[in-house]
This record gives sequence, C-alpha cells and structure tokens, in this order.
Amino acid sequence: MTHKLSGKLEALLFLHGDPVPLSQLAAWLDIDVTQVIAVGQELSQELERHHSALGVQVAGDAMALVTDRELDAWVQERMTIKTSEPLSHAAWEVLSVVAYKQPVTRLEIESVRQVGSERAIETLVMRGLIEEIGRKDTPGRPILYGTTHAFLVEFGLADLSQLPSLDNSSNFPGIK
Repeated sequence: MTHKLSGKLEALLFLHGDPVPLSQLAAWLDIDVTQVIAVGQELSQELERHHSALGVQVAGDAMALVTDRELDAWVQERMTIKTSEPLSHAAWEVLSVVAYKQPVTRLEIESVRQVGSERAIETLVMRGLIEEIGRKDTPGRPILYGTTHAFLVEFGLADLSQLPSLDNSSNFPGIK
C-alpha cells in the first residue's frame, strides 16, 4: 500500500509543480497529514537510493518535488532558458525585512530601510517570494506581507526557524 501511495504522491507533486499544502495532499490521498509526511520521507529515500535528480522538500506546511541542488550549476550550463533578472539590492533588503519581521506592513519595511519600498515589494510579490497575508488592525488597515512557500523552497528552508540568527554577526561578514 505504501509503495502505491509514494507513487501517487510523486505524481501529484510532479504534476502540481508548486509546493502543495500537506492538508491538500492528505485529502487527495485519503490519509492524514502525519502519513503524508511519512510517505514523503519514504519517497525522498527512494529517489535518493535511485540517484534521482529529484527530491522531496517540506517547506512550512507544504511539500514539493524539487531538483537536486547539487545539479543546479550543471543544469544551468546546459539550459538556454532565459532566467529572470537578479533581484536588486532594494529587493534583497525588503525580502530580508519581511523574512525576519513578518507579518510586516510597507510602512514598517520603509521604517527599517529609511527609503520607499513599493517597487521592491511589487517585484517580490510578482516573483512569488512574498505575499499579502492579511491586514493590520489599525486605521487604514494596511496590508501585511509575509514570505511564501516558494521563498522557503528557493532558499532550501523547511521553515523560517532555519533562517540565520541576526544575533550572531559572524554569520554576516562585514556586519558589526
């Protein structure tokens, strides 16, 4: 039964492409979330045993089928697909503020950066790295931003607790 489930899980993750909420996978497979995680771990081990270029990644409360990071450089050398422009310094700053301080409003981001951030926020939303996660219960009800599952997958994180600590500046050369 588990073998069939791992095959079904692999098919669902492959066809979906983006991270799929664990609860949705559980509903589709007619099992509970704990079993989805166990089947995902089994699938991951199967892929590793067969030296597959694919792997299973749990990012927050979602699961995705991803390519092996060790193959990234090799694949990029052979691909002719135009990649999007790299993020600007402003976008990296905004992404950092959102990642560490979420949920956060545009004004709170701008307070940290001391400069307007609307364009960088738009870029990050368009790229799927941050999203609107609600509204702050203050006058004007400003949008609250947070990181996405795509952010976790892009940076190889299971959850935000794996972000480097800001308390230890040795993690960031040049920052005192």
